[in-house]
Amino acid sequence: MQKQQCLECKEPFTGRVDKKFCSDYCRNSYNNKVNKDSKNLIRNTNNRLRRNYKTLCDLNQGGKTKVTRAKLLTQNFDFTFFTSIYTTKSGNTYYYVYDQGYLALDNNYYLLIKKDQ
Repeated sequence: MQKQQCLECKEPFTGRVDKKFCSDYCRNSYNNKVNKDSKNLIRNTNNRLRRNYKTLCDLNQGGKTKVTRAKLLTQNFDFTFFTSIYTTKSGNTYYYVYDQGYLALDNNYYLLIKKDQ
């Protein structure tokens, strides 16, 4: 067994040749620091999608509703976050946040729909 230096705390330790950390705490701490930026991006995106989904659910109780863009914006809806796009044969483009969708209509109105499972 060789003396090695922990990648996190820099303390010497003994163990297997391929061991990099002196403890589980140091291993977790090191990996959390390394993955911090990518985890923050994913967390922020998921939070935004969750907020958009909740807004669509709250405004679309009946399964099909018409609302104004201003109403969506007052609920902090962010039009840049959605999970999928569906374009119909007639050329209408629906944006979905999971099973809740919206379609841009004339005069800043949106049709909110719920996708059938």
